[in-house]
Amino acid sequence: QVKLVESGGGSVQPGGSLRLSCQLTGMNYDAYVMGWFRQSSGGQRQAVAVVDGDGTPIYAPSAQGRFTVSKGGAKNTLYLQMDRLKPEDTAVYYCGSTFYRVRGTYALDPDHYKNWGQGTQVTVSS
Repeated sequence: QVKLVESGGGSVQPGGSLRLSCQLTGMNYDAYVMGWFRQSSGGQRQAVAVVDGDGTPIYAPSAQGRFTVSKGGAKNTLYLQMDRLKPEDTAVYYCGSTFYRVRGTYALDPDHYKNWGQGTQVTVSS
């Protein structure tokens, strides 16, 4: 059974940094696509950054220039380095995976993702 586990959330002041980690277990081969999404209170789940089916990092406009998504050396691990955090980045962050080889901005659509972690809270506040 596929399982994703996120870690690394927490509270930070504006301008600070956090690094999120995601580990997918339960599969013997690589997921085609893994990505980070977030959902603020009362909002819909939205893309933050993904590594698409070609291995290319794809960013939502809100994350471009501040966040860095990367795959780890171990199979099916994903990281999100978040710098210059803003209060509007406050949300529950989810790791998602799919075995569809979505590419480019199509990979930012959460509807393509079939497996999700439980989420980790990120709070940016002074």
